[in-house]
Amino acid sequence: MPSANPAFNNPAFQDQRAVKSYPGGAQAANIGGQAQSTTFAQQAQAASVNAQLEGQFAAPPAGAIETDRMTVEDTVFKTLGLFAVLVVTAVVGWVWSMSTVTVANPTPTIVPWIVGLGVGFVLAMIISFSKKVRPALIFGYAAFEGLFIGGISAFFEIMWPGIVLQATLGTLSVVGVTLALFASGKIRASKRATKIWMIAMIGYLVFSLINVVMMMFGAFPADSAGPFGMLSQQVFGIPLGLIIGVFVVIMAAYSLVQDFDFIQQGVRNRAPRTYGWLGGFGIMVTVVWLYVEILRIIAIARSN
Repeated sequence: MPSANPAFNNPAFQDQRAVKSYPGGAQAANIGGQAQSTTFAQQAQAASVNAQLEGQFAAPPAGAIETDRMTVEDTVFKTLGLFAVLVVTAVVGWVWSMSTVTVANPTPTIVPWIVGLGVGFVLAMIISFSKKVRPALIFGYAAFEGLFIGGISAFFEIMWPGIVLQATLGTLSVVGVTLALFASGKIRASKRATKIWMIAMIGYLVFSLINVVMMMFGAFPADSAGPFGMLSQQVFGIPLGLIIGVFVVIMAAYSLVQDFDFIQQGVRNRAPRTYGWLGGFGIMVTVVWLYVEILRIIAIARSN
């Protein structure tokens, strides 16, 4: 009997026991009985196989939970969860930093900034060099990194009002454009570009270390000293920090491309589902770095 639901019109849902009467009486039925029985048995078996195959095709695709393998969608959810933790603790760090601000003392405390940076760095090292994926440590990193972001954002906001919103919009814009270009296939990580990126990264780290040491020992003249050391010095009327900052943002954007590429490779390799946490951790590290760099670029521009 046909069903109102087309899915149930499949032979698997029909009564296979019905036998059609043939003209010719009982003798014809007896002569053809064995043949008819064999034919219906074969039809029933074929209908069962077809029903099983159609059921498999009609079923929704297996997700990360069913396969226990890494997927892009599952990694996205994990990444969003980590950023949700970061945002919550960033608010805590912001409120904590601003709690000491008074008319007599307009400078926010840097305790959450220092605590978040120190503990976050230690956790990042453990997560990066551990042979096992540890989601609890990754959540801990997100929490302490939030304290760092909230603390440093409060400090910059007091000095340059409105800078946090500007840096946030700038970070979201870079991440969005990079993701769109990667998804469209217009940019991809390559061996040659990665080598150039590694050389530039090492050079930037060495430069940053030298700059910090020189600032600690007061190597810059008092009349030309800025809050960012060599980055505050001007080259042809342009602060050095702005020139270097453009290249650093490009480096951070390429780092995001690498992160996306690694996640896709992990999916192709059918890595265990837990590696999605590691993918989210990698993206968070890059985005935090990008935000801090954009925050500093805007501060250098506004301070000059």
